[in-house]
Amino acid sequence: MLGMCIFASPARGSGQPGQQPATQSAHFHHLHLNTPDPAGAIKFYTSKFDCESAQFLGQNAVWAQRSWLLFNKVKSAPPWELTSAIWHFGWGAEDMKAAYQKQLELGTKFFTPLTDISNILGGTGSGRFFYAYVETPDRGLVELNTSSNHQFGHLHLFSEDPVAAGEWYSKHFGIPRRGTAPVSSEPRFYRDFQIGPSASLMMDNVNIIIYPIQYSRKAYAEHWKQGQTAIASTKGRVVDHIAFSVDNLAETIARLTNEGVKVAEPISLMPGSKLKHAFIQGPDYIRIELVEGRASVRTTCGSGWVAC
Repeated sequence: MLGMCIFASPARGSGQPGQQPATQSAHFHHLHLNTPDPAGAIKFYTSKFDCESAQFLGQNAVWAQRSWLLFNKVKSAPPWELTSAIWHFGWGAEDMKAAYQKQLELGTKFFTPLTDISNILGGTGSGRFFYAYVETPDRGLVELNTSSNHQFGHLHLFSEDPVAAGEWYSKHFGIPRRGTAPVSSEPRFYRDFQIGPSASLMMDNVNIIIYPIQYSRKAYAEHWKQGQTAIASTKGRVVDHIAFSVDNLAETIARLTNEGVKVAEPISLMPGSKLKHAFIQGPDYIRIELVEGRASVRTTCGSGWVAC
């Protein structure tokens, strides 16, 4: 099994004239996870990755450079099998061998050990690109991979049609593609697993990569229950949804409705706050929250980091 973050995606400009935002109209805000033990989850992430404890609207959370990890307390362990649109998210490491050894010394549990995939783009090179999957206490996956930094940096998705999914994000939110290579809809394989067609978008500091669901169906065949063929909704799973921020939520919802996007939950206020949010359904039943206002934190004397 492998993770990868560097394939070309559909170019911006797809979709009907006049429908796509001229520039990026949304920003990465947060990942929202379900867990029976939010305090334990926060301790896990802050002790193993480059992020820190913070408060978001009075609730304990994790701040990771420019975005949030938020946690919803649930009574029992949420479904974790890799059959939804959200595969994993990840942090970088300048020296993967050293980072992997450090994690082993910390007692970190790995779903996939240190793996060299330097030849994924062809050639016989080795030792240039490594990855490994950390298994979280709730059985979610966090990828560590070779990078120029050790910060939170990517979200990896599955799709029945990665090209169309990439076009959807570019069309409705102006998220730019990563790279300039020509887009191909032809299947591609690496070590007998289908990794293309694929899409790669860059939303602020977060690379959103989309792989074909065929990869999951082969690599994680035991996760697919007998008779299950469709991608599962992300709602209620370990990673429940992703969230983007917009400047004007009402205008955004009106535009998206006009463009045919399904609004799953209308605009409302987050509990105990004046912060507006709504939910839409993205490609492959991914749950997307839209929040009015950019993700940020500020310091207050004696109370550490809090949402701004």
